[in-house]
Amino acid sequence: MAAAKPADLGRYYFRHLPQKTFPFLTAQETTSRLRQWSMLGRIQAQAFGFDETFQPYRKDDFVMAFFKDPNVIPNLKLLSDSPGQWITLGTEVEKIEAINVPCTQLSMAFFNRLYDEDIVRDNGHIVKCLDSFCDPFLISDELRKVLLLEDSEKYEVFSQPDREEFLFRLFKHLCLGGSLCQYEDVLDPYLETTKLIYKDLVSVRKIPQTKKIQITSSVFKVTAYDSAGVCYPSTKSHEQTFSYFVVDPIKRHVHVLYHCYGVGEMS
Repeated sequence: MAAAKPADLGRYYFRHLPQKTFPFLTAQETTSRLRQWSMLGRIQAQAFGFDETFQPYRKDDFVMAFFKDPNVIPNLKLLSDSPGQWITLGTEVEKIEAINVPCTQLSMAFFNRLYDEDIVRDNGHIVKCLDSFCDPFLISDELRKVLLLEDSEKYEVFSQPDREEFLFRLFKHLCLGGSLCQYEDVLDPYLETTKLIYKDLVSVRKIPQTKKIQITSSVFKVTAYDSAGVCYPSTKSHEQTFSYFVVDPIKRHVHVLYHCYGVGEMS
């Protein structure tokens, strides 16, 4: 299939929704944690509306249309490489990559296995280990070993499909943090913050016939390229630099979760 050209993308139009707020960015307890994890001031969530029915199989057209839209270009935020100021894109996107991210988890019980496998003690304290490095991350506890070291004894506690889940990805991003991250000794702050962000971004509905809750959002990990190469989320690649598009097809909203690895706000 030929790559979509700008002229083909007229079916999706977007509008910025600055009035949409995300509690995880303003709640005092959460901002205090993000500061400790060196992510405050480098993580952002924005909302945009769109005007056509979203079809997941057309995700590439949707994302390309997003980056071409005149209401997106002056409003989509990202961090400059230096000195880390919030800017807008300022370049023409020529190619995009939108990777499907599974989003099926409805309960934080997903992480109970951390207790079952003695990665976290019953009192919530994370089990420590001898320090090692998985560049650029310091590994000083069993949790980070499970997150980062494929040859660790308990890595398979989470299967590869588990690790692809949006809930797991959020949790891992928070655990690893920014470049001056101060790690937690207990698990709860990571779980509580993961849950809050997940609830802020992901939409659900109750199926009338069964009364069961169903996730309605589609999630994509997004990268954009200009003539020089990667331009979004950053020209510098890092595991902790990311942008996720969370699309609500019913409200016709897309939530953009962005983080750029670096030194977060200290005070």
